[in-house]
Amino acid sequence: MNKKIEDPLLRIISSFGIDRIFAEPERIIAGKQEPNELSDERKNNSIRKNLKLLRADVGDCMKCKLSEGRNMLVFGGGNPEAGILFIGEAPGSNEDRTGLPFVGRAGKLLDRILNAISLDRNTVYITNILKCRPPNNRTPSSDEVSACFWILEEQIRVMKPGIICALGASAARTLTGSKNGIGQLRGKALAFMGIPLIATYHPAALLRSPALKRPVWDDMQKMRDLLIDLGLPRKTEV
Repeated sequence: MNKKIEDPLLRIISSFGIDRIFAEPERIIAGKQEPNELSDERKNNSIRKNLKLLRADVGDCMKCKLSEGRNMLVFGGGNPEAGILFIGEAPGSNEDRTGLPFVGRAGKLLDRILNAISLDRNTVYITNILKCRPPNNRTPSSDEVSACFWILEEQIRVMKPGIICALGASAARTLTGSKNGIGQLRGKALAFMGIPLIATYHPAALLRSPALKRPVWDDMQKMRDLLIDLGLPRKTEV
């Protein structure tokens, strides 16, 4: 690709040296397609107001068995207007207790990762595939993901982020529909709902295996460059 590429997603593909997008028909949509439109009654609302309305719609969700054992539903946190969305797997014990995402040891490490590329919780939004904690932090089951995934899709429709970062294999697989491990998914040009997607290791994996810090740093350097290219974080509401 020698000529200047105007489309942000295609620029990302070119920056990875890849001339095609890994695609799974039901999970990943490439090119210029935008997230589905909001309903007419919500089109003129602010992002924050629509996110509050969505939270009210979710309510005390009882759509799967995880609701029986949770303490708090963890909807998400941060700045929904900034255009940068981080998505993990599911809440842990600290998140279940506080109702806030990424507040344990992995959350503190995520804060350091964000700071390394001049971001913080005021310049990103953080959530998970699941909004309730699975027992003993086990991997989410397919029926739990199916019951909960509509919330994440609606969050994305409301926020219309410019870029998504999937933290860990579970989040990356869910968003791409791939069965590959995170080591195979990172470094590839991916997208979800037409939005550029970067996959990297979950901070909890770094706590177990410090050697993974280097590839995560490489991923974050790539993300920092893309943020500059895309003009993110946003300074004003979309």
